[in-house]
Amino acid sequence: MNCIVLYSSRTGNTKKVAEAVCQGLPAGTACVDVKEVPADLSAYDYIFVGFWVDKGNANAEAQEILKNLPACKAGIFATLGADPKSEHAAQALANGAALVPEGVTVVDSFICQGAVDPKLIEMMYKMFPAGSAHGKSPERDALHAEAAKHPDAADLAAAKAFAAGVLSKGQEA
Repeated sequence: MNCIVLYSSRTGNTKKVAEAVCQGLPAGTACVDVKEVPADLSAYDYIFVGFWVDKGNANAEAQEILKNLPACKAGIFATLGADPKSEHAAQALANGAALVPEGVTVVDSFICQGAVDPKLIEMMYKMFPAGSAHGKSPERDALHAEAAKHPDAADLAAAKAFAAGVLSKGQEA
């Protein structure tokens, strides 16, 4: 089986997860930034696409990849600054999966927390008043501090297991 991992990473979080995904796949599986995607992906049986969550969806570069996947089995993974068990996280994965064209089977998906770009935090704190959902508050600062610890070793081990699981489930389908 021929696999490839494609990822879009703003701060390095999704790249780390993509590299862990590769560890769960056959030796020699390519791990490629979306800026360097091969022109023809039709030779791949399994295509893994990773993105950072932007406004509840895949970031723009990853959206273009997802929308243009050839017929294959896919694994979709993502990183976000929020709680990976939240409704926001689940919806972001669902939104990413909804972008794939007919003929692509999304076998499974995975999401984990990742550190938020400090420039983004600063921008949000300037844009939104203190105490609002995205404004500066002790609770928001605590969320950012927790996110800064991720992806951690447990997240990366889960990403590797996710990849192996996609292959296993994909062969059953």
